[in-house]
Amino acid sequence: MSKTTNKIGWKVGAALVVANMIGTGVFTSLGFQLQDVTNTWSILILWLLGGVMALAGAFCYAEIGSTINKSGGEYIFLSKLFHPLLGYLSGWVSLTIGFAAPVALAAMAFGAYLANVLQVNPTFLAISVILVVSVIHSFNLSISSKFQSYASWFKVLLIIFLILAGIYFSQDDSALDFSNTWTLEILTPSFAIAFVYVSYSYTGWNAASYIIEEIDKPKINLPKALIRGTLLVAILYVLIQVVFLMHGSLEDLRGQLDIGHIYATNIFGNRGAKAINILISFFLISSISAMIWVGPRVSLAMSKDYKLWKFLSKKNKNDIPVSAIWLQTVLSLTYVLTGTFESVLLYCGFILQLSAALTVAGVFILRKEKTKSPGFKAPFHPVLPVIFTLFSVWILVYLILDKPMESMIGLLILGIGVFTYFINKKISKSS
Repeated sequence: MSKTTNKIGWKVGAALVVANMIGTGVFTSLGFQLQDVTNTWSILILWLLGGVMALAGAFCYAEIGSTINKSGGEYIFLSKLFHPLLGYLSGWVSLTIGFAAPVALAAMAFGAYLANVLQVNPTFLAISVILVVSVIHSFNLSISSKFQSYASWFKVLLIIFLILAGIYFSQDDSALDFSNTWTLEILTPSFAIAFVYVSYSYTGWNAASYIIEEIDKPKINLPKALIRGTLLVAILYVLIQVVFLMHGSLEDLRGQLDIGHIYATNIFGNRGAKAINILISFFLISSISAMIWVGPRVSLAMSKDYKLWKFLSKKNKNDIPVSAIWLQTVLSLTYVLTGTFESVLLYCGFILQLSAALTVAGVFILRKEKTKSPGFKAPFHPVLPVIFTLFSVWILVYLILDKPMESMIGLLILGIGVFTYFINKKISKSS
C-alpha cells in the first residue's frame, strides 16, 4: 500500500478552504459595514479588495507551504522563516483565538439563524452545536472529512441559489445606492474598519496549509487547493452582497447580524425564510466542523516542540488529537458566554491579520535564500506579498486608532503568549 493512499487531493483541500471561508462573515458582516459605509460602490470595492487580498495571500502561502512542506500553518512557517518565538506566538494565537474564536462566531451566527425557526435561546443553540460537533470529531476523522467535502459544495450551491433567486425576483425595498458618494466614503476611517469585517469574512483561505502533510503531492495540490478555493469564494462573495443590498432597505439591514434572514423573508416570505434559515444553519455547522478539524492540528504541532503543551499531544485509538480538540472547545464556549459578536470579531481580526501579514512577508526570505526546492513559485513577485502587507498595515493602523479596546485585547493575548514562551523555556531547562 502506498504511503499516499489515505491522503487527500486538491479537491478535498479546496473544499476545506471553501468550508473555512464561507461561513459567518458572508451572512453577518454586511449589517455592520452599513452602519457607516452605505454606498453600493463602496461595498463592492470592499469585497473586491478583500478578494484580491485573500488571493495574494493564497499565492504566497502556496509558495511557502510547498517549500517547507510541513503541517501547522503559521506556527511552522514563522518558526522556520523568522524565529521560534514568532512561530510560538502564531501557534499561541491559533490555540487561543485563531480557531476557537471563529468557531464561537460561527456558533453565535448559527444560534441567531436557527432561533428564527425554533424560537430557542440563541446562546443555548450556539453551545449545543459546538459540543455536538466536537464529540463527532473526537471519534472518527473519515466521517468528518466526508461530511466536510459534501457540506462545502452544498454551501456553494446554496449561495449560487440565493444569488440567482435574488437576481430573478423583483425588489420592493432596496439599499442600492450607486451615487458618487463612494469617492468620499473610501477615504474615511469607517471604510477601513468596514474592511476589517470583510477581511475576517475571507479568513480561511489558508486552511489547507495547516494540513500539508495530509495532502497528496502538496507541491502540486496545495497551490490548487488554496488558489482555486479562494477564487471561487471571492466571486460568490461579491455577487451575494449585491443581492443582499437589492432585497432590503438600509434601515432593515443596518446593524443586523442575520442578514440572510432579512433577505430570505423579503423574497420567500416567512415560510420560505424558515427553510433558508435552516439551510444557512446547516452550512454554518460545516464551518464549525472545518475549524474544529483543522485547529487542533496546530496545537498538536506545538505539543511536539514545547513541554508546556505536551498534554495536547494525547490522541485516541483513531489517532485523533482529542485533548487539543477539547481545549479548543472550552475556549470557544468561553467566547460564546463572555463576548459580543462584534467585539470577538474585531480583536480576533486584529490578531489574525498580524499573524498572516508576518507569514506572507516570509516569501521575501524564501526568495532571498534562493532555495533550490522545486516548490510552487507565486507569480509577479514581489507584487503579491507587497499588496497583502500594505492592506494588512492599513487594517491594523485603523483598528488601533478606531477600536483601541479590541486592539489592546489582541495585543494583551500576544503578551500573555510571550510570557508562556519563556515559562516553557524554564521548564525545558529544568527538565
